[in-house]
Amino acid sequence: MAYKKIEQYDEDVTSGLMKNYKDVLGLIGEESDREGLQKTPERLAKAMQYLTQGYNLDARAIINSAKFHEPVSEMIVVKDIEIYSMCEHHMLPFIGKAHVAYIPNGWITGLSKIARVVDVYARRLQVQERLTVEIMNAIKETLNPLGVAVVIEAKHLCMMMRGVQKQNSSTTTSAFDGEFQKNSSRSEFLKLITADLH
Repeated sequence: MAYKKIEQYDEDVTSGLMKNYKDVLGLIGEESDREGLQKTPERLAKAMQYLTQGYNLDARAIINSAKFHEPVSEMIVVKDIEIYSMCEHHMLPFIGKAHVAYIPNGWITGLSKIARVVDVYARRLQVQERLTVEIMNAIKETLNPLGVAVVIEAKHLCMMMRGVQKQNSSTTTSAFDGEFQKNSSRSEFLKLITADLH
């Protein structure tokens, strides 16, 4: 039995993107009908829909799908969440990790939901600064915690492959709300995300 990959994409979007990507290949001097490129416009069209699927997802609905009442008020940290996003300025990837914490105020959510919230916003055309704040706000508005903290560390291919071409540079952004605006909570969070507890 032959292998068959099953994926679902919007046919109109795929068709429109394929036409445009075929034009792009021609404009840069390629021949889109040569063997190696015949399916490239379709692959690109599907990849772009996958990489930007966050536009069709609702972070707050994801959190609410696994929201539980718990009388705990200790810091919850989910660290080293992989991020794959695309810079909206050059549409080149930036790749890194997010560290997210919140202090419950009667409500918690499933741990995997925190990682899914990161994906919702990462799978859009982004700037790292806005991505950091969007993750924080989604958790803040849905769980109403005593505090939320988000730190993102990423490498940007727009800096590495073009322009300034600095391959070893990385960017760190942070957003703190509530209890994390106090030095004690912020310090504890930063210590936990930098510690090797394994």
